[in-house]
Amino acid sequence: MSIPVHEIRGGNLDIDLIQKPGLDWEVGLCPWNESEQSTAHKCAVKDTSICPYFNGIRRLDTVLCTYPHAQ
Repeated sequence: MSIPVHEIRGGNLDIDLIQKPGLDWEVGLCPWNESEQSTAHKCAVKDTSICPYFNGIRRLDTVLCTYPHAQ
């Protein structure tokens, strides 16, 4: 069974992100938060924790998320 990889732009992070002049800042939604209708989950928190579904960051600031449930 393959687990989908969600790409969350700007993604639900409390860490320092790449900021370049002229780039639009778009923030994607966390599929776990959407599923639970909450705001409790973060992809990553600087110096504290990383979500169990966090699967890395792709340039420019796109979070790879393996939350397994349908959105």
